[in-house]
Amino acid sequence: MYNLLKGKKGIIFGALNEQSIAWKTAKACFDEGAELVLTNAPIALRMGEINNLSKECNNAPVIPADVVNMDDLKKLFEQSMQHFGGGIDFILHSIGMSLNVRKGKAYTEIDYNFNQKTLDISAMSLHRVLRTAWDMDALNEGASVVALTYIAAQRVFPDYNEMADAKALLESVTRSFGYYYGKRKKIRVNTVSQSPTKTTAGSGVKGFDGFMNYAEKMSPLGNATGEDCAKYCTLLFSDYAKMVTMQNLFHDGGFSFTGVTQEIIEQMEK
Repeated sequence: MYNLLKGKKGIIFGALNEQSIAWKTAKACFDEGAELVLTNAPIALRMGEINNLSKECNNAPVIPADVVNMDDLKKLFEQSMQHFGGGIDFILHSIGMSLNVRKGKAYTEIDYNFNQKTLDISAMSLHRVLRTAWDMDALNEGASVVALTYIAAQRVFPDYNEMADAKALLESVTRSFGYYYGKRKKIRVNTVSQSPTKTTAGSGVKGFDGFMNYAEKMSPLGNATGEDCAKYCTLLFSDYAKMVTMQNLFHDGGFSFTGVTQEIIEQMEK
């Protein structure tokens, strides 16, 4: 370890279980010297697994917060700042949920009430987090915020459904709020567009295993693992990336810029 985050304090949203990128990122940040607060929706916390992560991170506080509830978010930041004895240096937003996908509704027949909830939870939640921190001046000078996204925000992957729209909105919020935060306190806001990864949420997408195999063959370096993504997020939280902001950063083994590979051609010719 390199102590990249020694002395830094951060909030990790969305650690559900050991498969979660947020879980792996929390451990990577802790290993690099950070102090943490862990948070998730109350219903997710009732599953109890996050308490194991807390123990592995020096008994990091676990604070429940519904990301579409401004009062919850205000309490989260108040309690986090009280625990840290000051402001916050980094935030990971690893939150996504699609009611239409859960209900098996195709993109051409989405329920618009479900869709509104999907956009609110998966994208506008980032705006709410950033807005709450903005109003409370909770982020320190030069802080870093990272939200996890996926290339379906730019390209069509039919089974990704309405989550593609949510990720496009998430990336737009990142750019827009990133401008204001940069001007205000040189705070960075970026998204990381990760390879398909076997998390609880990712595995719920129809045909996930087949697409993961396809992405592996389409990526010169192969699919990036959750552990690799955690390390990349840790780097973005560090001072080594202090001039990177408002970017959508592809962490996908080269998938995003590969037209076709020999492996795919050979498979098509069989």
